[in-house]
Amino acid sequence: MDIYIRSKEDLIEAINENGIIPFFANDVKGFSLEENCDPKVYFGSEEGLWEWKGPVIQETRCAYGKFFRNKAAYVSKEWFYDLANYRRDGYDFEAAFNDGLITYNEQYLYELIASRPSMLSKTAKALGGYVKTHEKGKDAWIPRKGFDTTINKLMMKGYIIIIDFDYETDKNGEFYGWGISRYATPESFYGESFSENCYKCSPEESYQRLLEQLKKLNPKADEEKLIRFLG
Repeated sequence: MDIYIRSKEDLIEAINENGIIPFFANDVKGFSLEENCDPKVYFGSEEGLWEWKGPVIQETRCAYGKFFRNKAAYVSKEWFYDLANYRRDGYDFEAAFNDGLITYNEQYLYELIASRPSMLSKTAKALGGYVKTHEKGKDAWIPRKGFDTTINKLMMKGYIIIIDFDYETDKNGEFYGWGISRYATPESFYGESFSENCYKCSPEESYQRLLEQLKKLNPKADEEKLIRFLG
């Protein structure tokens, strides 16, 4: 992957040109932002890769989430059509659930998020009962478990994406802390065009297109590693 990121504009250009960019180092050597950026924008004192995530998603309309071996990546809208088609195996959510390809825990969280245009992770946890909100002795309410595992599975299956990051503010109105993920369904984020483009070809065709793109981006990589990366 022939990129080197020094600015937000570099990152936007890289996403538009390459289509698939993992955030962190993985089994495919050199195929990540972590390995191809100025150290100053990875963990420097100035604004960098972490702060750019939300603005970059909004400006490029790319998909962001834990799409590859449960690690985060940017995927351009055009390539996400193929990724979602392949990972969904051609099913929309309802059909996948009816055929037993979706668990009840996944359905519960998906429908909670899909009930709104988008939802912050902390809101989903509170509304879904994943966090303890009160405690009254023996009647203490036990929170639902497995939020992180379930949301990651929904992202890996192409049914949920991260569309932005919100930040807490202090008494002076200054942002602080890590960004809070804002989730949505691709159908909500992209509108009708998503379903129109996602299922235009077979899942097998989408898989081959994705694999060929990975080979193009990583011409020296072992094909077996690319196949494992794609999942």
